[in-house]
Amino acid sequence: MDLSSHHRKPHSPRLGLCGLALLFLAGCAFLKQCAYEGFNRDPWQQPQKVIEALALRPGDHVADLGSGSGYFTYRLAEAVVPQGKVYAVDVDREMNDLVAKAIKEKNIGNVEVILARLDDPLLPPTGVDLVFTVNTYHHLENRVAYFERVRKYLRPGGRIAVIDFDRRAWFEGMWKHYTPAEFIKREMEQAGYGLQRELTFLDRQSFLIFAPNPQADRPAPSSPTDGSAPRAAR
Repeated sequence: MDLSSHHRKPHSPRLGLCGLALLFLAGCAFLKQCAYEGFNRDPWQQPQKVIEALALRPGDHVADLGSGSGYFTYRLAEAVVPQGKVYAVDVDREMNDLVAKAIKEKNIGNVEVILARLDDPLLPPTGVDLVFTVNTYHHLENRVAYFERVRKYLRPGGRIAVIDFDRRAWFEGMWKHYTPAEFIKREMEQAGYGLQRELTFLDRQSFLIFAPNPQADRPAPSSPTDGSAPRAAR
């Protein structure tokens, strides 16, 4: 008789369920990451060309609004080294944890993860030079009020870059995960911004860069307290 098997305790059903739950959660995180990043995304997203179009400078502070799994976060962080900083901003705690783990593993020292509210990105009072948001605009509610609130986080010369699916994105269009460019322009104007630049090289997304309208009522501006210089107006 095999005494070891005779005296072996039966497996606990609870432990088995816990293991299945962990596998399920890990699978959900992976599926969610795929949903954020898309399949074969680089050819149509053209991330390097997008980063170049932003004309970032070393030392800039950037908010990656709706950072998801960090698809653009790490590229932005590389573009603003050595003194620059990127805030990975999302309301999804699971994705934030994924980014926090990645920046630790990759030893990326200039990224800070922020768990935002649905109505406020909760950026630091030192402000940012750029708020950058990709495929997130259509998820936001009360967008005019939201971006009115965002203005207080912009440093002098600060900008907002919005990339979102438009009517050309047939798959996303089936789920209404898009915003026509004319809607974005109108809503951002109502929020107190003027269109600074429109780029057309993306085949299924609009790419719009806005700056605060000097004539609009503006919240008290954020002043850098970290020794960095405010960005000059373009």
